[in-house]
Amino acid sequence: TGPNMDDIKLFGKWSFSDVAVNDLSLKDHIQVEKKTFLPHTAGRWQVKRFRKNQCPIVERLTNCLMRKGRNNGKKVMAVRIVKHAFEIIHLLTEANPLQVLVDAVVNSGPREDSTRIGSAGVVRRQAVDVSPLRRVNQGLYLIVTGA
Repeated sequence: TGPNMDDIKLFGKWSFSDVAVNDLSLKDHIQVEKKTFLPHTAGRWQVKRFRKNQCPIVERLTNCLMRKGRNNGKKVMAVRIVKHAFEIIHLLTEANPLQVLVDAVVNSGPREDSTRIGSAGVVRRQAVDVSPLRRVNQGLYLIVTGA
């Protein structure tokens, strides 16, 4: 039959077993339990609201790389970029690149933001909390754009 679930490693190198999400509020929104060899599942994650929570976090990073018109639809190129980036992370830190990615997403997502409140032309900024899904989305966006 097929491989054992413990044998599945990302790119055949990095294990999913020791990866943990340290932020309790983001535990449901950063998916590390779905084990895949490649971050290319061809899943339909946008069909229902909040289904992208179940998309593996490495695949979400890969999908974020396919932004700007010249990179649209080039997922194999994005997978190759992620693979090379994980190699560099492993060489520099000697840590599991999956854990480094999860920690980066947790640390880069904002916890507080401001919104515009006002009527009749008078606009005031009001501080508001950020939802966990937006924290993950914003964190991935900031990582990919190099902010």
